[in-house]
Amino acid sequence: MSRPLTILLASPRGFCAGVDRAIQIVEVALEKYGAPVYVRHEIVHNRFVVEGLEAKGAIFVDELDEIPDDVPVVFSAHGVPKSIPAEAERRKMFYLDATCPLVSKVHIEAERHSEQGRQVILIGHAGHPEVVGTMGQLPSGGVVLVESVADVATIEVEDPGNLAYVTQTTLSVDDTAAIVAALQARFPAIAKPRKEDICYATTNRQQAVKAVAPRADMVLVVGAPNSSNSMRLVEVARNHGCERAMLVQRAADIDWAALEDVKVLGVTAGASAPDILIQEVLQGARDRFDVTIEEITLTREDVVFKLPKVLTAAAE
Repeated sequence: MSRPLTILLASPRGFCAGVDRAIQIVEVALEKYGAPVYVRHEIVHNRFVVEGLEAKGAIFVDELDEIPDDVPVVFSAHGVPKSIPAEAERRKMFYLDATCPLVSKVHIEAERHSEQGRQVILIGHAGHPEVVGTMGQLPSGGVVLVESVADVATIEVEDPGNLAYVTQTTLSVDDTAAIVAALQARFPAIAKPRKEDICYATTNRQQAVKAVAPRADMVLVVGAPNSSNSMRLVEVARNHGCERAMLVQRAADIDWAALEDVKVLGVTAGASAPDILIQEVLQGARDRFDVTIEEITLTREDVVFKLPKVLTAAAE
């Protein structure tokens, strides 16, 4: 007789509208134009998704110079610097931009502030593709990156009275609030986003984990190590009552022996993790334990982003 295990399944979890749209753009492009379709950078941060698209004929590259002429190219959901579409146009490439609309919103905000003469401070993680893309919307030096509260004390700005901040969309809501507070304390005149830059999906998944973590002996976050929003879910769980929170890419990565003393297991997934990987983890648990699943639902998501017109025109 297998021992009982209660699984608290956080909801919302897994795919968000921006990820869904990005993957669909690659799939529809493959159907419409045939293979190969080139994709600059991982379309979303998940190996399983990338490998699934590779099997259908997508080719993932780091830079445009790896792409031959006369093939469709897709830009990833994280967004790209302005120089990338400019180069694609110079080479007369046919490109599809799968940038999440909520990332594009941050790009437009940064540009608007710059046009109004403000220097932009970006709260985010250095080197993350989304940060590289946002910083690349403005000329060199137009954006100052801040990664932590400590950074706020040391950054140098041109005019303290003429600043605005924007944020990466996949940050920890709590950490970002602390950085924003530090910025506002040092630069009282700093302009803030009209609407929160951290996206609805990141916020909702963190809220759901906060509801699960205090009740769980362990929390598993299904996601990729290069996925910012997945890594933040691990941190949020640890900061809200469950020290034993860890990232797993899929069920095969789980050390089930480590669950010997776990009576209540929290499960969630980052916004780029497909449902099939979550189901795999649940099945892995059912194979070993007498599982009861309790879904902890904080909100229902009904956001859908339209595909680019060029892809839908012929389909209709």
